[in-house]
Amino acid sequence: MAFPVLLMEWIDWLRNVRKVSPHTVEAYEGDLKQFWAFQNSHYGKDLTVEDLLNLSVRDFRAWLVYRSAEEYEHRSTARALSVVRSFYKFLTKHGHPPCVALASIRSPRLKIGLPRPLSIDQARSLVEDIGDLNEEPWIGSRNQALFTLLYSSGLRLGEALGLTRKQAPLESDILLVHGKGKRERLVPILPIIQQTLQDYIRLCPYVLTPDGPLFVGAKGKRLDPAIAQKAMRHYRRAVGLPESATPHALRHSCATHLMGASGDLRGIQELLGHASLATTQVYTDIDATRLMKIYENTHPRAKIEKKPSKE
Repeated sequence: MAFPVLLMEWIDWLRNVRKVSPHTVEAYEGDLKQFWAFQNSHYGKDLTVEDLLNLSVRDFRAWLVYRSAEEYEHRSTARALSVVRSFYKFLTKHGHPPCVALASIRSPRLKIGLPRPLSIDQARSLVEDIGDLNEEPWIGSRNQALFTLLYSSGLRLGEALGLTRKQAPLESDILLVHGKGKRERLVPILPIIQQTLQDYIRLCPYVLTPDGPLFVGAKGKRLDPAIAQKAMRHYRRAVGLPESATPHALRHSCATHLMGASGDLRGIQELLGHASLATTQVYTDIDATRLMKIYENTHPRAKIEKKPSKE
């Protein structure tokens, strides 16, 4: 069977069996096509599926070297390699022999950086003021409701934009969220979230049907994540926030500020919907880093002058 045909079968499997989001499917398809195109160029012909199964360790490493030379980020290459592995596993499940060489390929080492949250004052100012930057009052109200929800409940942007009108927590103080990996979690809803949502719905010029999107764009369709990111970009440039101030940074900010106030790692894990406690543990590192900065800046013994060496 030709590679393009198997590619389409794999994509159908991702969509219908794995239930992968359309955005992720598009990214995975691009990664696999790029891998195939490189190997075609590497060999000077269009490779068959049998050719792909017989690739050597050297062939896979040549692809990784190419991506490094083209300055792909390590995280991007690690994802692309994971996509390639997924495709090969799919082939094996459908009767093709495994690719022995692929098992010997290691993923690029990732630089694990700490999330960069906003300060409490920055986050508070953002959710209070971001609605004032838009000439359309209803759009300003929508942005305020969206970013208040992101910061106050720690939702991912995709989770918030995936909510329907009937899911809007206007009266309930609990929201059921469908997160990654089909995991469900309950997150608390503060009165300020209910208030900003009510204001937005009241001002919205479109009829928000029960099963339709809660957050809509200027044309009444489901709000595109890029528009929310653009609103944040506009705000951070207006007030001088760093480039790290993104919608996702509000999720990090929520977790970091809760960690600083409570230290309840398990509770924050449940709030964020992390499958592993190790993922949540990064916020203890952030809090420790913040504590050390306070210590270095304020403790009288933190800035002892070094004695000159005797030479």
